[in-house]
Amino acid sequence: MSQLNQMELQNLRHLIGANETAYQKMQSYAQQASDPQVRSYFERSAQSAMSTKQKLLSFLG
Repeated sequence: MSQLNQMELQNLRHLIGANETAYQKMQSYAQQASDPQVRSYFERSAQSAMSTKQKLLSFLG
């Protein structure tokens, strides 16, 4: 794979950070939810954000 230029690297870091933030928020929302369906939605959203973050991190390695 070709090397990332500075702008691509900056954008990748931004996306990784945004997905980490989304993961943390969705986890927090899930813990606060009393409705099981709402909790499940936030848990799935958190897992999706973490999965996306891991995929983005793979571009750095």
